[in-house]
Amino acid sequence: MAGQRMRMPIDELRQLALDACLACGGSPAMAKALVDATLSAACFGRTELGFPHFVDYLNSLRDGRINGDAKPRFDHVLPALIHADADGGIAQLGFDLIYDDFVKCVKTFGISVLTQRNSYTAGELGYYVRRLAHDGLISIAAANGPALMAAAEGGERVYCTNPLAFGLPLPEPLPPVVIDQATSATAFITLAEAAKAQLPIAHGIAIDETGAITTDPVKAMLGALLPFGGYKGGNIALIVEMLSAGLSGAAWSLDAGHFLSGEHPVNAGMTVIALFPAAVRSDFPVRAKAQLERLRSKGVRIPGDRTMPASVTETDRLDVDIGVLETIRRFCLQ
Repeated sequence: MAGQRMRMPIDELRQLALDACLACGGSPAMAKALVDATLSAACFGRTELGFPHFVDYLNSLRDGRINGDAKPRFDHVLPALIHADADGGIAQLGFDLIYDDFVKCVKTFGISVLTQRNSYTAGELGYYVRRLAHDGLISIAAANGPALMAAAEGGERVYCTNPLAFGLPLPEPLPPVVIDQATSATAFITLAEAAKAQLPIAHGIAIDETGAITTDPVKAMLGALLPFGGYKGGNIALIVEMLSAGLSGAAWSLDAGHFLSGEHPVNAGMTVIALFPAAVRSDFPVRAKAQLERLRSKGVRIPGDRTMPASVTETDRLDVDIGVLETIRRFCLQ
């Protein structure tokens, strides 16, 4: 059934995912945070970081790489700076618990920073900025994780895919603009999918264990990803590393636990910087919309322009890989 898909009501899919999280040792609060973020990715963002990646979370919950009973801690170190410790749990739970306070800080001071350490990988980074954009905020998020990427051909793994995300509010009912991209030339899951399908990968996006460019996804998984744009992508990966792991006190990518194997927690870092544009211009969303329309008229592709709903309801149906669904169901029986 690999590759086959079925349409499933979102409320049924949500309940199945919640049951699987609880069966693997997650707390109710953790399960809700993770499933909300997974559905957001599946409906509005990076679908490969939706339910396919959700299975990685379930495996890590079961195997102890995620603390299912985590109790994140928060320190308001400055009026507009919040430092969080995820307690070995998921990044989404810490974000959920501090969200209202964080938004209040942004709307009080015009800008605020949330930096979090000691979590599992952040998942779809666009989720965090998308949520803030729905509250009228501009935001940038940066996150790291275990080393999967070399800085250049011939090098060793030193960075994770180190994604960077940006969210921009638009007038309702338009969805926000969300840019979510890794600093690696492709995502690690692309290698895994190509290896599973026994298909070659593009030239120049990964190296093998010797440091040589390879189009063999199996060799690439044993080697390393490469940054997009050569040294420029590598520089952005370094910026992300300093913003996420450096500022939060999380593990550097070189020291982080792997997100797919072992018993050590990942201890990833994430930093979110948010601004309140209405404090400067109340018409910001309308002004941004008009500029995006000008850019489209000149042939510019705006992220998010592909066909997607502005919103969904619990009774809407979502296309899900049947193999992924069967795997989630098996977790419910453990």
